[in-house]
Amino acid sequence: MVLSVVRQSLSYFPVVLLLAMSGTTGADQEVEKTIFLIDETDRVVAANAETGQFFDFVLSAKERIRDRLVTNGVAVLITNQRFAGVSGYPSGWSSVRRKAGEEVVSTEAADHSALVVTSDRILVFNGKAGAWSEKRR
Repeated sequence: MVLSVVRQSLSYFPVVLLLAMSGTTGADQEVEKTIFLIDETDRVVAANAETGQFFDFVLSAKERIRDRLVTNGVAVLITNQRFAGVSGYPSGWSSVRRKAGEEVVSTEAADHSALVVTSDRILVFNGKAGAWSEKRR
């Protein structure tokens, strides 16, 4: 049994050694710029350069953009009424309503992900799935 585990571990050794010598494990790959935002009077258009698609985010009455996060693979809009995200994967805008009195504490975005921390919740936008997840604080 032990000899079998040692043999199996040694079979992966050349691959691990090659990755260590090359200085990359695949996690260091840069995400290609695919998402661009265009501001219009009553909407924001997300342009997906990879697929050639355009997605409209229409602002409702009295809705105003407070902040935006844009990385190579994801964009998030924070308005006075909701949080909206779009990514390089063809899924369009996904939004979550803000709660009454909810204040934004911090925001961060990288690659295909975005994080929004509010006074009430922790929200994560997964650009690969095009969906929000949340947890109460």
